[in-house]
Amino acid sequence: MADSKRTKNRCSFCGRTEEEVQFLITGLNGCICDSCVTQAYEITQEALKARKGTETTKLNLAELPKPMEIKAFLDQYVIGQDAAKRFLSVSVYNHYKRLLQKDAGDDVEIEKSNIIMVGSTGTGKTLLARTIAKLLHVPFTIVDATVLTEAGYVGEDIESILTRLLQVADYNVAEAERGIVFIDEIDKIARKGDNPSITRDVSGEGVQQGLLKLLEGSIVNVPPQGGRKHPDQKMIPVNTKDILFICGGAFDGIEKKIAQRLNTHVVGYNAVRNTAAVDRGNLMQYIAPQDLKAFGLIPEIIGRLPVLTYLQPLDRSALRAILTEPKNSIVKQYIKLFAMDGVELSFDEDVLEYIVDKAIEFKLGARGLRSIVETIMMDAMFEVPSENKKSLTVTLAYAKAQLEKANVARLQNS
Repeated sequence: MADSKRTKNRCSFCGRTEEEVQFLITGLNGCICDSCVTQAYEITQEALKARKGTETTKLNLAELPKPMEIKAFLDQYVIGQDAAKRFLSVSVYNHYKRLLQKDAGDDVEIEKSNIIMVGSTGTGKTLLARTIAKLLHVPFTIVDATVLTEAGYVGEDIESILTRLLQVADYNVAEAERGIVFIDEIDKIARKGDNPSITRDVSGEGVQQGLLKLLEGSIVNVPPQGGRKHPDQKMIPVNTKDILFICGGAFDGIEKKIAQRLNTHVVGYNAVRNTAAVDRGNLMQYIAPQDLKAFGLIPEIIGRLPVLTYLQPLDRSALRAILTEPKNSIVKQYIKLFAMDGVELSFDEDVLEYIVDKAIEFKLGARGLRSIVETIMMDAMFEVPSENKKSLTVTLAYAKAQLEKANVARLQNS
């Protein structure tokens, strides 16, 4: 009797009995099995995604952050670099206005102005991009140019840049077509040399030529899951006309190209008089498009990146401020890490000065600060969580001892 009663319960959708499924959910007038629940969820998600793909977020000029507001937000996280912040703030704000202008039906069409930022390592190019992404009302993604190769070679295709943007926009094509892409390490795809070679430059000039159609604006067929691993997937057409591209690179050694153009090394009275006003300690501020061409970027790609800005090298005062002042400063991060273990962490003032001295010595910019602090704090982070300490003060003697200990250990292992 009990067996016949159990077999009465069937899934109202697929008709399978309770014994044929893992579990059965019973309702007032019917039942549903776990398989049908999963299938119903997938159908619902597909329907919602299809509906969302036809909708775009309406932008309102009154609600958009103004250039001064964007810069003020960047100031909370990034020290200095006022010139780069102003260029970024204006470009992002104008990008919003371009999107609004499209709906106005005006005959005047505002063209986008892609940006290229040049600055030595550790000056804050990627940090600027990551920080501004927190403020935006449009999809934003950061991609690395070092992994890109020509189509048909090992590496990622140029179209994978748009695949990342689509993923951020939850595959809403209309939203992705209004987004912003930050291409990092753009200098790594510079032409390797002017001399012709029998081998192809598949990760250099070939990638630059592939980027041309993206930067200029064209309809690109994008593989939603990446290129070569899923050759049978259906391509998604994406129009890049309204996508703003921001490029950043260290361009290590470009100062020599700038110096050659400024003719700072010639001899003679006239040469000295003409170059007296040149600040030889910061040649990056004199960068011009022809310097990018001399470095290895092709003229076509330079023309599609009309806004050129630079990041200042970090001096001592900037490095000192980076340690403690931003919202997510290095020192504040370590104080929070120790606070999560109930330990109050503090640094002596002379320790911070010592860390800055070492960062200048290593010439690694802001990244050097973090690596030095990490080395100093490694033993403390290992030992303190297991001890019953309530406070920890890092002194100059302790910091010096930790750095010397780390250097001796590396020498012994090498």
